[in-house]
This record gives sequence, C-alpha cells and structure tokens, in this order.
Amino acid sequence: MVLITQRKTLEIKKKLCSCRNLSNSDIVFENLLKLGNNLEENTNLNTIERFTSAISSKERLIIIKALKDQDRCVCELEAILNKSQSTISHHLRKLVAAGIIQGYKKQKFTYYHLFREEVDQNLEILNEILSL
Repeated sequence: MVLITQRKTLEIKKKLCSCRNLSNSDIVFENLLKLGNNLEENTNLNTIERFTSAISSKERLIIIKALKDQDRCVCELEAILNKSQSTISHHLRKLVAAGIIQGYKKQKFTYYHLFREEVDQNLEILNEILSL
C-alpha cells in the first residue's frame, strides 16, 4: 500500500471534483484508494508481471517457440538464434526465473524443457485481466 501526502490527497480530490463534476470527492477518492489497494494485492498481477517481463524479448519468444515441440540443448538454441552462449544463457535465466522453462543435465550438455501448462495458465490469467 502506497501512502500519499495530505497535500497530494487534496490535489487529487480537487482534480476529481473537476473531472467528475463533483462538489465533494471524499467518497469517490476513498473508493479509488480501495480499488488501488485491491489491485495491488492481486497476486495474479504479480504473476503476469513476471511472465510478461520474461517474454518481453523476441529472442525469448523464439526460445519458447523452439522448445514448444521438443527439449533442446543450449548449442541448438545458439544455432537457432545465431547468438553467443552467454547471450542465450542470459535469456534462459530469465525464462527459468519466471518458471516457464527448466534446465536439466544430460551427459555434459544442459537441455531445456518448456512448461507448456505454465505458459497456458499465464496466458489464461493475462486474458482474464485484459478481456473487456
């Protein structure tokens, strides 16, 4: 919960009176504060923030698409993206942190697996949040 100063509160209430043509904006202001607090506490928004941050790169979207049909090792992803191993690792860390993919060792190589259910679930939540 973010606290705003009394001065800022009065400023906002004055603007509310103007934009909503109100004589007293106290109730409207309190309702808006409650709405803001409810939205701030919505854990789905935190989940979607992590998810959208993780997929906010074309390279990471390509990785997700490449892992859609099969697990792949880092060297395969290097070839697909035509990028260095360190660049690929950076993108993989972001996707792992978001819970979208997971790496596992197979002999001396690291392979990555896409959690399709996790992606689908995040897309459903995103759709719920953004649907009109």
